[in-house]
Amino acid sequence: MHSITHSVDVAIIGGGIAGLWTLNRLVNQGYNAVLLESRALGSDQTMASQGMIHGGIKYTLGGALTNASEAIADMPGQWSACLQGRGDVDLRRARILSDHFHMWSTASLGSRLGGFFASRAVRGRVDAVPRAQLPSLFQDDRFHGKVYRLVDMVMDTPSLVRALADNVSGRLFTIDWAEARLARQDGGACHLSVGDRQAGFSLAADAWVLCAGQGNADLLSGLGADWPEMQRRPLKQVMVRHHLPHRFYGHCLGAETTPRLTISSHPLADGSQVWYLGGSLAEKGAHQDDDTAIASARRELTELMPWLDFSDAQWAALAVDRAEPRQRNFARPDQAFAGWAKWPASADPLPVIAAWPTKLTLAPNLAQTVTDCLAERALAPSRQPPPALPLPAPGIAPTPWETAFGVAHAAA
Repeated sequence: MHSITHSVDVAIIGGGIAGLWTLNRLVNQGYNAVLLESRALGSDQTMASQGMIHGGIKYTLGGALTNASEAIADMPGQWSACLQGRGDVDLRRARILSDHFHMWSTASLGSRLGGFFASRAVRGRVDAVPRAQLPSLFQDDRFHGKVYRLVDMVMDTPSLVRALADNVSGRLFTIDWAEARLARQDGGACHLSVGDRQAGFSLAADAWVLCAGQGNADLLSGLGADWPEMQRRPLKQVMVRHHLPHRFYGHCLGAETTPRLTISSHPLADGSQVWYLGGSLAEKGAHQDDDTAIASARRELTELMPWLDFSDAQWAALAVDRAEPRQRNFARPDQAFAGWAKWPASADPLPVIAAWPTKLTLAPNLAQTVTDCLAERALAPSRQPPPALPLPAPGIAPTPWETAFGVAHAAA
């Protein structure tokens, strides 16, 4: 054991949306909590998200409400409260890219879901858009489909990460796992050892919350935990940098129960923008090489929007592995997950919560689940100030399009 030991109520590992939102929530409740990040805040899944804060309508494309759609239905309302300074986390400094989302269909599928979208079941969550009020993208005589407007919003992810980080300044630290080790001790405690015995220190916590995405698997394995298990959902997102005037956020209806294509628009500092493409296109491209995935994206955009000219566009592809709690038959989780890790019968119980938000919009749900876990074991906040750990503060990760195209993201 190191001669210097710092103690906290809760230590969070992982500085994406899950860890940052949870830290904000715990600090607001009086917990002495800190967060450790090995790279930069928002690395991997958070910055690679499309920024969608949705209410689950995209999960109703089979023509009925589902467990997934209902579990997420109140998320936009919770986010809106936070953006106005009335929620459990203060997001007033975060930037909204769009306060709505669109869903559109081609002419061949125009009537498939019209009756359901007009039903009482989704009234107030989705509205048909009259022809005269179509987004500029569809104001072309060659468009013959239908367009619906959703109450979903889209966040500027870098500004979201920065706002969450600014709220908890002094509690964020960079950890180098080449010099650190999280291990269980006799009596059921966990300590993080950093550096050698002479120059290092250790960190003790009443509870450890693992919010490291894919990194949770290695952390749990290193501690000997046999539950929960993790699954990966691979995607390949295509990015299109262009100077077209259409800033658009929407899903294209297809023959499947997931959107055929999802588009989100992200402004760059030079006045161009990036269309970030997801949906079934990204799922089908998961096992394709970059050139093949880009070619598929070109064909989709040409078929769906033949009036647009992408001849001067730049293209790039990004492989993303979404980390999720393991589900039967590799199903997509309906809700965020947080639970106390379990160990073999011969091992001492350890205070470790493994957490995955499963999607950006469920970050408030995850934080609530973590606080529920702490309440289960009567781990109350001590209301003590955070320790001054001898570690640097992490920076903010770049967006994938900044990395791909070498142009800065437009500042909020």
